Amino acid sequence: MSIPDFQSMMLPVLKALGSEPQSIEAIRDTIAREYQLSDADRSELLPSGRQGRFNNRVAWALGYLKQALLLTKPRRGFYQASERGRDVLARQPGRIDIAYLMQFPEFQEFRSRSRSTVDERADVIPTDAKEELKATLTPDEQVREGYRTLRTNLATELLSRIQAASPAFFETLVVDLLVAMGYGGSQEDAASVVGRSGDEGIDGIIKEDKLGLDNIYLQAKRWKESRTVGRPDVQQFAGALQGQRARKGVFITTSTFSRDAVQYAKSLQTTIVLVDGTQLAQLLLDHRVGVSVQETIHLLKIDEDYFEAE
Repeated sequence: MSIPDFQSMMLPVLKALGSEPQSIEAIRDTIAREYQLSDADRSELLPSGRQGRFNNRVAWALGYLKQALLLTKPRRGFYQASERGRDVLARQPGRIDIAYLMQFPEFQEFRSRSRSTVDERADVIPTDAKEELKATLTPDEQVREGYRTLRTNLATELLSRIQAASPAFFETLVVDLLVAMGYGGSQEDAASVVGRSGDEGIDGIIKEDKLGLDNIYLQAKRWKESRTVGRPDVQQFAGALQGQRARKGVFITTSTFSRDAVQYAKSLQTTIVLVDGTQLAQLLLDHRVGVSVQETIHLLKIDEDYFEAE
């Protein structure tokens, strides 16, 4: 079963709380049983890879209930239903969500404060999908979803600019990327061995590391997206590597590789890494080549250790 959104969790979370404090681990176990979640479901990570999606959504459900004063936190990692929370459960509501919590003045004040901060970050999500996403995603997931949308759009624009650029610019871009990734030693070292113009791209050799312990042979094709790099192109590159008795090669293209080309590269004893346009754009973004940082947003959370001595 898929992990429910954090608003759907609010009522089950409140029901899981009693008059006695419940640990966060016990609450998670109760909710997992409620929704019949498997270990794999509970292990699913957010795109950041730093936190589980299930734990994240339980935490947000608890946080929103706390803002509405439906629960209290008597000590670190433990929660219990407040008198207001028990009164709400006595009414047997069919669902507790943000709309339900808006009846409480404390939650209204919380929403008015947060709407101008976290919720505004969701404006980067396309309008037609925004309301649906807000119903299912926690605020920090909205921020991450917006970031992924921006990054996808930026990668598409970046690749389009590269395809429209000159071969000489493409040569420079590949050199800058390889140096940013730690290959080739200095910019001067990399530029001296990369840039032998070929068919709308570059061919050359670059150091694998700053000490030059091994060489990597390169081939790059600045092709339009509609033109696919096929097996014959990769086969020709593999033959060139054999002629040089080279063990490692990187084939970079701004377009795509055919399935036959990918399978052929995998079957070789020589290592040939294929980098298509999509991966090239992601590498450029990861290593800040051709792009600049416009704004840095830090997602913060309470430092429980800091308040431990309270």
